[in-house]
Amino acid sequence: MPFVKVIKNKAYFKRYQVKFRRRREGKTDYFARKRLVIQDKNKYNTPKYRLIVRSSNTDICCQIAYARLEGDYIVSAAYSHELPRYGVKVGLTNYAAAYCTGLLLARRILQKFSLDKMYTGNDNIDGSYYCVEDQDDGPGAFRCCLDVGLARTSTGAKVFAAMKGAVDGGLDIPHSVKRFPGYDNEEKSLNAEVHRKHIFGVHVGDYMRSLQEEDEDAFKRQFSRFIKAGVGPDNIEEMYKKAHAAIRADPAHKPAPKKNVTKKRWNAKKIGLAARQEKIKQAKEEFLSQIEAQKE
Repeated sequence: MPFVKVIKNKAYFKRYQVKFRRRREGKTDYFARKRLVIQDKNKYNTPKYRLIVRSSNTDICCQIAYARLEGDYIVSAAYSHELPRYGVKVGLTNYAAAYCTGLLLARRILQKFSLDKMYTGNDNIDGSYYCVEDQDDGPGAFRCCLDVGLARTSTGAKVFAAMKGAVDGGLDIPHSVKRFPGYDNEEKSLNAEVHRKHIFGVHVGDYMRSLQEEDEDAFKRQFSRFIKAGVGPDNIEEMYKKAHAAIRADPAHKPAPKKNVTKKRWNAKKIGLAARQEKIKQAKEEFLSQIEAQKE
């Protein structure tokens, strides 16, 4: 047998240091997190806010947070499962829903800091570039940076829909138009009309029409919830317009009503010491009476 050099010897394992837990779990990109979290020393303890966008199969989560040694502090949050309160009952994970969630978060946090009257955001939603400007006679705009986590930052991704909603809502987020739907990489320009269609769900309506013409059964199967809610390709844009207006009118969080749940016991209820002693006393008396009956 030829000589094999041992690379991982005792010294290697004694000096081995494991990576951070969330790196081992594949949940956090610490290379990106360091650059999003570390604040300049000459700014002392000023929080560095991040717009955190995460999406799952059933929900879109948007949060404003800042980092401390003991962990991240969540300043405000908005979720797409809150959108049924504003009239969007179906399609809670598409591009338009992500935009609504970002808009809801922006209006909610500006209301929390009493900046909602000063920074109203973009009223003319046409899909083009918009950036809020600081006002001279008051506090500056609320500034934060986009935190996409491990999501792929491809053109048309939903994380940029949430960011666009937050920007149109009045937050100051540094960004460009290169990853919005409708951006042409060759011409280096954004087709704002394509982006506007995605914001108002018109692209979903177009697909609904084409699928209905091609295969009626597939349309009924894929858009069953839309049909049940009465949402069609003709009124989907109006639904999102009303949702935007409703969000701006009342972005405050409403706690869910408490449910009166009657818990079912699977074991016997405790009867207490006095009742237990009485039960033993009766059992003794019954046993002694049986013995006396046998003697007779």
